[in-house]
Amino acid sequence: MGPPEIVTVMTHASPDTDPGKTHSLIDSKLAMGWMHTARFFTTAAQLNQLPKVDVPEIAFVGRSNAGKSTAINTLTQQKQLAFASKKPGRTQHINLFALGKQGVTDAVLADLPGYGYAAVSRSDKLRWQQVMVNYLVSRPGLTGIVLLCDPRLGLTELDEALLEAVRPRVEEGLKFLIVLTKADKLTRSEQAKVLSITRLQAGGGEVKMFSALKKQGVDEVAQLLWQWAHPVRPQGTEPAAEGGAQSLPASPQAADENPSTK
Repeated sequence: MGPPEIVTVMTHASPDTDPGKTHSLIDSKLAMGWMHTARFFTTAAQLNQLPKVDVPEIAFVGRSNAGKSTAINTLTQQKQLAFASKKPGRTQHINLFALGKQGVTDAVLADLPGYGYAAVSRSDKLRWQQVMVNYLVSRPGLTGIVLLCDPRLGLTELDEALLEAVRPRVEEGLKFLIVLTKADKLTRSEQAKVLSITRLQAGGGEVKMFSALKKQGVDEVAQLLWQWAHPVRPQGTEPAAEGGAQSLPASPQAADENPSTK
């Protein structure tokens, strides 16, 4: 079987893409097939409980009720891979999901707790905000960050604080994407307006509209995540020694059902 088909597209044809940018993207069906391989790997309440992972790691972050769990489940085409608690802000673990065909992992998704929900105590808020920031600024192998945002609210003060915290890593090459969820709640002109505003705030990151209901932006986000996890290397160069696909070690939690769904 040959290598996956790569297509080059200009991203100025749609209002939810960055004008003038050119990307080499895998075929959308292959990208979605890759996303569908996602499976629960482990969960941790503290950073020191997370295993070392020698493949690209992509973190999903966002305010409570921003649609993060729904976006992950839509991208992976699984109903309850990421669990949306009926009490927003109560899910306080970092959940890791392995990606890759035939049990060989070539990337990991990290689902971080939602932040900013009023019903959670101030001490819990501060503790988890600090854990999240520490993860984002210090986690080895972190390749990209996906920030989920409700476009009707725009970037909140906490979102902007997160952007500022990761800015040094973004300037060093960390990938960054703002996904504006629930796009079906906006008219096309409203989408264009919020995209324009958010791009000015994105600090060099990309911005895409996304609707789990209408499937808007789903293929494009999947293609971008695949690209992050499989960067095109210049001809004649070898992949880094620690990179590449691997079989992740079994974790104590991996043998159990995803605890976030219980």
